Amino acid sequence: MRRTLLLVPLLGTVLVGAARLGRRSGVTDDEVAAPLPGDGIVPDARVVIDRATTLAASPERVWPWIVQLGKRRAGWYFPRWIEVAMPRERRGLRHVEPRWQRLAVGDVIPDWGGPAATFEVAVLDPPNALVHRSTRERRDRDPIRISWAIVLTPVSTPTSTGTRLHLRLRISALGRRTPRLMTVFAGLIDEATVAPLFAGLAERLR
Repeated sequence: MRRTLLLVPLLGTVLVGAARLGRRSGVTDDEVAAPLPGDGIVPDARVVIDRATTLAASPERVWPWIVQLGKRRAGWYFPRWIEVAMPRERRGLRHVEPRWQRLAVGDVIPDWGGPAATFEVAVLDPPNALVHRSTRERRDRDPIRISWAIVLTPVSTPTSTGTRLHLRLRISALGRRTPRLMTVFAGLIDEATVAPLFAGLAERLR
């Protein structure tokens, strides 16, 4: 009985931590509260996830890597310790590829969310912001509307100008009621993909 009583607050702490990680990581309260380009694409978002990191390179250096990101393009950036376990053709590029630098508003990019899943470029403001939008149709249910903003802000580092990289995912709904547990689960999956992206991108900028 005593052991059970001790586990209850521990479990509560874990759940609270998981819920927070599902919604945000690496961001300050001010960054979460600040409006970002593309917020108006899904004004009624039921799920909002913010992730951020600081990179030791200027926005001008980071931008080409962001522009070429994506399925059937430069791929997804993972650090080497993960990529060694992946087939070579599934690894993200480790160089800036000129053919993937030509991007314009309205361009459609394939996504990993399914065979028919795509993102459309909604905002293109080099080297400051790239915003994708998507509508995912579902049988007998309302479609899911998504916006994904990638925002680069210059910051000062001890030796040079760095970049604050802020990602914000906004989703209209995952279901009619969007249960809290479902949003936490979706957020944890997002963190599991974005954390390696940040690490892989930092590795490529060295």
